[in-house]
Amino acid sequence: MQDLFELQLQRLIESVPQILGAVFTIVVLVFAGQFVSNGIEKVLGKRKTKAIKQTRLIKRLIRWGFSLIGIVIALNLLGLSQVAASFLAAGGVMAVVLGFAFREIGENLLAGLFLSFSRSFDVGDIIESNGIRGKVKRIEIREVHIRTAEGCDIFIPSAIIYKNPLHNFTRDGLRRGRFTIGIDYGDDPQNARELLLSTVQNNENTLKQPAPTVQISGFNPGYIELEVLFWVNTFSESADLIDVRSQLMKACHQALAVNGYTFSSNVTTAIDMLPVDVNVNS
Repeated sequence: MQDLFELQLQRLIESVPQILGAVFTIVVLVFAGQFVSNGIEKVLGKRKTKAIKQTRLIKRLIRWGFSLIGIVIALNLLGLSQVAASFLAAGGVMAVVLGFAFREIGENLLAGLFLSFSRSFDVGDIIESNGIRGKVKRIEIREVHIRTAEGCDIFIPSAIIYKNPLHNFTRDGLRRGRFTIGIDYGDDPQNARELLLSTVQNNENTLKQPAPTVQISGFNPGYIELEVLFWVNTFSESADLIDVRSQLMKACHQALAVNGYTFSSNVTTAIDMLPVDVNVNS
């Protein structure tokens, strides 16, 4: 027993350099992972991204990756190459099994991770994807939370947004509004166009470039239809598209009314029926 103990002690003493090297390797790579992850956080912070949870996930993945490399190198330094290979093989098999079991979850996580790097939209943008339109309230790794104009909160899986075309209505700050108005066939449509265009241009919330336009959009049975097109800057707090559209509709209605134009709703074919005396006595 004493000889066996001394033999094991001797082996332990001889293995001290390998053990210290393995511990040193793990510690160095753990600190390296922490350093790299902090650097990534600073880089993402300079881009003024609002995806805080995405940044935390990226940092965590980097730290885990460096720690895994450190463990594998440490096992090889201790002469446990077979254990390291088995460890990697078991991890690979587990990853495959979990990948099949949670394919949709993994797909959404990867899509969310890719969206974190190629941000085609951000919180506050108005987007549409897969027929769903709304304002982005929150961006998570697995899903994107948007709120529709009807007040409905919708959580779209990241994979759907990543795989389908994405419409961003507020990315460059420009958004176009439109509305139509009808005038009588007896009115001059060209003068009406000029009057409406001047009214739109006088609104302080509409942009000069791109310039607003007024065009004849159709000849309906009872009236000529004019279409008003204008642009607003969505980055301006006072230039809400719905409010500006309402302001312009009211101003255009007043301008046409003051200048004596007949609206389509005022056009009528009613005939005044006058009393007629009929003598039935022959």
